[in-house]
Amino acid sequence: MAVEITWIHHASFRLAGGGRVVYVDPWQIASSSHDADVVLVSHGHFDHFSREDIEKVSGPDTVVVAPADTVDQFGAGQAVAPGQDVQVGDVAIHAVPAYNVDKSYHPRDNGWIGAVITIDSTKVYYAGDTDLIDEMSGLGDVDVALLPVGGTYTLDAAEAARACEAIGCAIALPYHWGDIVGSAGDAQAFQKAAPCKVHVLQPGDALKI
Repeated sequence: MAVEITWIHHASFRLAGGGRVVYVDPWQIASSSHDADVVLVSHGHFDHFSREDIEKVSGPDTVVVAPADTVDQFGAGQAVAPGQDVQVGDVAIHAVPAYNVDKSYHPRDNGWIGAVITIDSTKVYYAGDTDLIDEMSGLGDVDVALLPVGGTYTLDAAEAARACEAIGCAIALPYHWGDIVGSAGDAQAFQKAAPCKVHVLQPGDALKI
């Protein structure tokens, strides 16, 4: 079991393990790799859904997994709603809710998603754009949690630390900082407050689990 998690920047990640590659919310990708087995898109906001960037990482057999409204906008892909599962080869994706509780940027009724991605027997939770929500305590065994920390549209650093406690993850990585919203200070505050090991990556850095 060995998974490499690369933080591309903002909310974009590349997961590689067991000979499989999953991109999550690819945006402003520097070069065309065409190496994705799966592209997971959490919702249709421009900094998460980019046709140009999906095309940069996709090959002829890449499967795009996204909420129904994003699949409709893209014109292809596997639609998924919270609570549903998608299996692509030996990559398992369990879609989970992602929504705001007390703000209107990401309404629950939109059916936008986070996901627990199982790749090479490692369970990685990508939260999507979300607040601290009750569903986080029911995710089951999660090895690594990828959590937004920038506030405004999503969890802030303190809420992300509380999310780690609810999730029960051993490792967490912050995103949604350093571009559009959030600062290095937010990532560092999360690292200090979280009850688990936090790795603050720089854009392009990778962590092997």
